[in-house]
Amino acid sequence: MFSESQFSESVTIVGAGATGLTLAIELQRRGVPHRIFEASPGPFEGSRGKGLQPRTLEVLDDLGVLDRFLAHGSEYPAMLAHLPDGERRVWRMGDLHPPTPEVPRPNSLMVPQWRTGQLLLERLVELGGRVEFGAAVTGLQDTTITLGTGEQVHAGYVVGCDGGRSTIRKLLGATFEGETYESERMLIADVRLTGLDRDYWHVWPVGQGFRLSLCPLPGTDDYQLTAPGATVGEIESLLPPGVTLTHVGWTSEYRANMRMVSRFRFGNVFLAGDAAHVHSPAGGQGLNTGIQDAYNLGWKLATGSSELLDTYQAERLPVAVGVLGVSTALHRSPSTDRNDPRLRQLSLSYRDGPLAGPTLPGPVQSGDRAPDAPCGTLRIFDALRGPHATLLAFDVPDAALPADTPDLHVRRVVQPDAPAGPRALVDLSGHAHRAYGVQDPTLFHVRPDGYVRSVARP
Repeated sequence: MFSESQFSESVTIVGAGATGLTLAIELQRRGVPHRIFEASPGPFEGSRGKGLQPRTLEVLDDLGVLDRFLAHGSEYPAMLAHLPDGERRVWRMGDLHPPTPEVPRPNSLMVPQWRTGQLLLERLVELGGRVEFGAAVTGLQDTTITLGTGEQVHAGYVVGCDGGRSTIRKLLGATFEGETYESERMLIADVRLTGLDRDYWHVWPVGQGFRLSLCPLPGTDDYQLTAPGATVGEIESLLPPGVTLTHVGWTSEYRANMRMVSRFRFGNVFLAGDAAHVHSPAGGQGLNTGIQDAYNLGWKLATGSSELLDTYQAERLPVAVGVLGVSTALHRSPSTDRNDPRLRQLSLSYRDGPLAGPTLPGPVQSGDRAPDAPCGTLRIFDALRGPHATLLAFDVPDAALPADTPDLHVRRVVQPDAPAGPRALVDLSGHAHRAYGVQDPTLFHVRPDGYVRSVARP
């Protein structure tokens, strides 16, 4: 059993990208004192990581910001290849999936990275938090950081969310194992153009690759330009006839970089997101994995339990290994199946992790993502949303339900004949029973991050 305790230690977060902001929101809504520092003078301005996977959308739903992302984003457009012979070919990188009761958001959402940061920062400020920009870390001793101003900040925990060039990782002396391919470089730029249809993601192939890609970014007038081996000065010469460059914004030169650390915890210092693992952008996994690192770590920090914090590495390091494998395969072979379910991250499970309980008959086991399902006017996700653990009781009489404990802040009864009430979800359609494979009275204890902690028969 785990329970949330009265938290007395503070947390220092280094880095205010998507990973650091997600962690700050998690701590802020749990009342955990923290400070978040960002070396840059302001928020990130580029489009770089523009894909949000279905599981990440569920995290954003829990954080209370999904509607804002849906308003600013869109599904990925179809690809339009402009072939050398003048022909055109339209295709999709991956199949579109229909929504189901258990997976209401089955497809990736395109949102420029700067917008993701903007919306997460907006949510943090709404909750009463703030980011301290222009605050570079220069030293680390135990859990005390030194800023460039000379200020020393002591906390109970430090979390490095400061990207692939992480200062915290370097100060820890952690080895960043893997490879950087200096010869594989790509220009990425946010540009504005005239003369190009915004309904497609345009690609100009050459050989087994491409020389130019222009993807319209939703909610903006920009395109994300990618061009292997090119420089900023060559952008205009890359454009096809009839397309005119009107503005160049953020630019970056990407080097193929696949690396990760062998540990995510160093005493009371943790690494998350790109500070712990960097991937090829193929498959859109990096930013998503960082958000979910923070989502896993946040509720565990709030308990103040060192034993529970050990499970952060045990659960998330194997995920990073798997993500690194699939994104590297896509990088090396663009023809690799982009319908691999691992890319959507819905099949991610902690069944083999230290918090998993015994196996019982049924499709949903301890360590699995808790499925959604409509129950009258509410959904399972409505019961799970928030910084609490949840008990879902299927067909269990009230007398057989366990008494409330500190880690079961919400109890919802899911059974077709249950009376409607503020603490009851009524499964009139049977979708919840089917999603969870319930045939006998069953209790599902769901962790604060939406993964099943244990499954039991009363």
